[in-house]
Amino acid sequence: MAYQLKRRAESQEQTRRKIVEATIELHRTVGAAGTTISGIAQRAGVGRVTVYRHFPDELSLLQACTGHYFAQHPSPDLSAWERIADPHERLRAGLSESYAWHRANSEMIAQGLADVRDHEVMLPYHAYWAQAAEVLVAPFKLRGRRRRLLLAAIATALSFDTWRTLVLEQGLSDADAVEVALRLAA
Repeated sequence: MAYQLKRRAESQEQTRRKIVEATIELHRTVGAAGTTISGIAQRAGVGRVTVYRHFPDELSLLQACTGHYFAQHPSPDLSAWERIADPHERLRAGLSESYAWHRANSEMIAQGLADVRDHEVMLPYHAYWAQAAEVLVAPFKLRGRRRRLLLAAIATALSFDTWRTLVLEQGLSDADAVEVALRLAA
């Protein structure tokens, strides 16, 4: 009996994973707005009812997808940036790693921001980048208005939208985009 329960649990987990991976692929290619339960079911090789059985609402499905995606594509390590004492070196390292991450995840992030930028499932994504800006502004030892202005400049420089504008629209390399962002933040 225990063996059958274990196999059933493994089968359910495999089905759940197929649904999540199918959803991620559809979000990457057609966006969340263009993704349907029928499309997910077809891509995962399951019925619509099976999708609903595993994910009874949109939020539970989106949370599973974002959790799975970001576990496979972790954001840059903020603690590594904190170990860089020099403010300008820290900022350069942070922007360089962020831009490399944006490049590696550009399809998914572009679709996600286009379709669900303000959805609650994106709160951890936005919180991460806000924390990243705080980590990068910290060694500058500024206060008040000067700190707020620098924090705003760094947050803008870290933004996927800034990277996209500099690299995809203006045709800069990631290295040149970092140089432009450094000058804007200065």
